[in-house]
Amino acid sequence: MAEAGSEGFEISGVWVGVDETPIVFANQFLGTVFEGEVVLTLGQATPPALLGTPEQQLEQARQLNFIPIKPMTRVAMNVARLREFIGVLQQTVENHERQGQQAREGGIGP
Repeated sequence: MAEAGSEGFEISGVWVGVDETPIVFANQFLGTVFEGEVVLTLGQATPPALLGTPEQQLEQARQLNFIPIKPMTRVAMNVARLREFIGVLQQTVENHERQGQQAREGGIGP
């Protein structure tokens, strides 16, 4: 995780409190650049409840000007950390796909 000076030693990071941190659902994502930093905003859009007959639901939907997106978190990082984050996301997708393949083949686990 961290290296110091010419001594070349490394200190590992340990994630503390992960299980106590709430999990929030995000289905909307926004990336912006501000003063050389990347700002990622994760949000949640919930479709409105449209009630009644199909015709009534269609009319209700036509009345909507927008669907609100509630920001869940904003994270700022430099481009090097963004590339690291992209690598973590790519590895996570590969792990997910591999687990799905194993489940389809009847064997769950590594």
